[in-house]
Amino acid sequence: MKRYLINILLGTIAVVSSCKKDEKYVYQIGDPKIELKSAISAAHFGDSLVFNVSVSDSEVALSTLKAQLYFTDDKVTETTIRTKENGDYSGKIYVPFLKDIPDGKATIKFVLQNISQKKTEQSFDIDLSRPDFPYLTLVTESKSYRMEKTGRNQYAAKENFPFSVKGYIQAPKVGEQGNSMNFGWVNNAITLGSTLDIPFSNSTSGVYSIALNTLTYQASPFIIAYAIDGTVFSRLDDTHFRAELNMTKGNSVTIDGIEDLKDWWIDPDFFSQSADGAITFNGVNGKYRITADFALKYFVVEAMAGNDLAKLQEDGTGAVWIIGEGVGKPKVSSNQVGWNTDKALCLAPLGNKKYQITFRAGESINTDNINFKFFHQKGWGGEFGGTDVTTSSDLVFVGDGKNGRDSGNLGIKTGKMLEAGKTYTFTLDLTAGNKKAVLTVVPK
Repeated sequence: MKRYLINILLGTIAVVSSCKKDEKYVYQIGDPKIELKSAISAAHFGDSLVFNVSVSDSEVALSTLKAQLYFTDDKVTETTIRTKENGDYSGKIYVPFLKDIPDGKATIKFVLQNISQKKTEQSFDIDLSRPDFPYLTLVTESKSYRMEKTGRNQYAAKENFPFSVKGYIQAPKVGEQGNSMNFGWVNNAITLGSTLDIPFSNSTSGVYSIALNTLTYQASPFIIAYAIDGTVFSRLDDTHFRAELNMTKGNSVTIDGIEDLKDWWIDPDFFSQSADGAITFNGVNGKYRITADFALKYFVVEAMAGNDLAKLQEDGTGAVWIIGEGVGKPKVSSNQVGWNTDKALCLAPLGNKKYQITFRAGESINTDNINFKFFHQKGWGGEFGGTDVTTSSDLVFVGDGKNGRDSGNLGIKTGKMLEAGKTYTFTLDLTAGNKKAVLTVVPK
């Protein structure tokens, strides 16, 4: 009996297998037909192109209708409609608004398929042209500006602008099948479909033009109006700009383009500023990376060696860095270093293997609690341990792992506090060697 059942099962499997092998012979049957009911001869880039078609199959049920748009041989967009019954169907297919694509021809292809997978196709050439926008609109946080047409695909708004203008550009709908479009800022480039602010900038405030070409996406102005001693700051993001240049001790420093410079915090370790605003460089001669932080309004100054940030060398030259808690420039309350190595503070190199950093108690350093240490680089790696640093300070002590601080970490002595508002200069002297550093803390 068991063998009989097994034979039946095997026979059933064989029949099913045979049917599956024969399935290809029942595919591709029927007679699907397409009739275009709406005239499609021209469109604009950026249109949602409406089409109407009549579909039928007298033998087999229909499945889907696909509308496909080709630029030359590249399919750029497609839309699919379920066609369960014979009849009329309508839909839309988007015509991409692409950069640097001139007026020309495209092909729209309709592909009708029935449930046996038999297909029929019809193709039509259409003329595509870029929409002739009557105007564009520059949208900023506080105001919108009309950008008039100044040429083919070219638009501009000429107004009394501040030197920095942030906004996106909106194009109106053109024609019955057109769409409103936005141009914004993505990955340091103007991009369709974004409303992120484009960072326009001019060398000065006043009357000037902000322009956009809707074919090439070229826009202006992008004058980086910020420079130090003639070296232009490169843009990192909306609030950070960077310059790398050689600086000379005692030379005057010229900073261009920052209109509210008088409101910025000037780091006393690297710069001196006179009553009339003149700035002088304090560090030793060398190359420095200077980052303008527009959010916190101060300049981050870091020593360099070649194209990299400087590190402490075996002979005591190079750079020394601080990582840890209780300190931060320009204010510890808003920009504490902590254990974030990206925020490590570079001590100003004084020459002769000496390094200095200045804090104002209650502002750039806590008055009652610090826990930071000196490092050989901006990041983890070489560091000054508890046996590498000595100090005779009556305010600050060096941790040994048993006295309330990890080895090499600095703390404020029990019963002591830094006086709020007073300046304290920390100087690290490596003339005796990197393992025999002497720390002095001098209040001013």
